[in-house]
Amino acid sequence: MKPLPLTLILSGLALGASLPVLSQTQDQPDAGAETGEIAESGQREAFRTFEPSDEEQAYFAEAAKLTQQGGEAIYRAVCSGCHMPEGEGAVGAGMYPALADNEMLEFPEYPLYVIVHGQKAMPPLGGILDDEQVAEVTNYIRSNFGNDYVEGEEGIAATPEDVAGVRP
Repeated sequence: MKPLPLTLILSGLALGASLPVLSQTQDQPDAGAETGEIAESGQREAFRTFEPSDEEQAYFAEAAKLTQQGGEAIYRAVCSGCHMPEGEGAVGAGMYPALADNEMLEFPEYPLYVIVHGQKAMPPLGGILDDEQVAEVTNYIRSNFGNDYVEGEEGIAATPEDVAGVRP
């Protein structure tokens, strides 16, 4: 490729310099008192903010919670997308460990902590699941997919009280 002649470059710069400059601080019309905005010299001094009522706050707090009950329903709604429907795990955009035949699930403290607080690519679910739901899904993964850590002589089921113990 041939380099551009210096005269062509200089004439392009001169053309660009002669274009009118548009102001980025154009005056904005006063929005008026009904929206709570005040315009002064083109700058907005105040903005309307949303102040939810107590009822709205309670509604949105509850809307962030999952409503599924029972370990299997919770697993299908939340966990199976990454850990797969049969707990076999997956590798793709990330590594999602298998829950099937997983010795790390022998004692409930480990899965309880991971479900509540998250770990690596696993998001913390403690904010959207209550203590009962966390205990139910923990017991579900510990007693399915080839795992048998809840039933039997040495089986220890997770309880909502155990979940409360791992929360901050």
